Amino acid sequence: MHSCKIERNQAGQRLDKFLRKLLPEAGNSFLYKMLRKKNITLNGKKAEGNEILALNDEVKLFFSEETFAKFSGQPSFSGPPSETGKALPGGRVTSQVREYENAFARLQGITILYEDEDCLIVNKPCGILTQKAVRTDISINEWLAGYLLQKNPAFGEELSTFRPSVCNRLDRNTSGIVLCGKSLPGLQSLSSIIRERRIRKFYRTICVGALKEAVNIQGYLVKNSVENRVTVSGSPSSQAPDEKASPIHTVCSPILVTDAFTLLEVELITGKSHQIRAHLAQIGHPLAGDHKYGKASVNRMLKGKYGLEHHLLHACRVTFPETLRESADNLSGKSICAPCPALFTELEDKLFGR
Repeated sequence: MHSCKIERNQAGQRLDKFLRKLLPEAGNSFLYKMLRKKNITLNGKKAEGNEILALNDEVKLFFSEETFAKFSGQPSFSGPPSETGKALPGGRVTSQVREYENAFARLQGITILYEDEDCLIVNKPCGILTQKAVRTDISINEWLAGYLLQKNPAFGEELSTFRPSVCNRLDRNTSGIVLCGKSLPGLQSLSSIIRERRIRKFYRTICVGALKEAVNIQGYLVKNSVENRVTVSGSPSSQAPDEKASPIHTVCSPILVTDAFTLLEVELITGKSHQIRAHLAQIGHPLAGDHKYGKASVNRMLKGKYGLEHHLLHACRVTFPETLRESADNLSGKSICAPCPALFTELEDKLFGR
């Protein structure tokens, strides 16, 4: 028999969702059968699976060790322990823990801008993924788990039913602010304010050409997942090109302008994949160094003269609303800023004579 006491990182979710995390190799039909037969109970009573778990609830699974090991996907470990000896329930050290430790050791240059019990905000360097694209990638998600394990080895005991996660995505070559949920309440709060567009997100970029006045541009975006490319078209008054099109809204304000380049602050009203890059390219001002949506001749010049090999885009500031739910209350009314990377500021100086 296995007993699970519900902690902060498990409370607030449905019992069946919790069970799918605890037993990822078990199918839904098996889980509901075990609930019907009272082989899985909640607080000593029969459960349906749709109950919302509360702090200090107790879930009991009347399984043999072999059955639990089979459906939890945690085979017994016969080799040496990991460097820090972190284990999941049942004393098993998993390959995932080693993956997180490895990511924390390998991903360099990530700086912490803000941290509390539930939330972490970091400044991501260019070249690092926020989330895996393929199974073998390492990303901020794995670094985050490794960071929490390094701070508190006991966190390993929660990894079978909770994974800390990033809440916003940046392209690999976009640097800047990434919001992370350290706990389930923090993850839910940050995801909610992003989804409800209650957080303001600002970026710095250098675009091609002189953009002398602020522009408020709207339209529609369609993503081609196969080519990892988007198409932007239309205006707010036009009809969506097809049912897959998402409305987008971007506000651009020039800071420094020359005949050849403009330093911009961009606010994302919506937040879609490649939105800034494609929207600025649509109006004739692609990002400097952008090989997907940009101007090839300008990109060649910037690479030859300054060594620029990627687009210049930095998530520089987020501003939180005055009132937030309890688990993100410490962020109420705050603005978090991330300094631009060295190459960005170097290009500012050279292109704008600063």
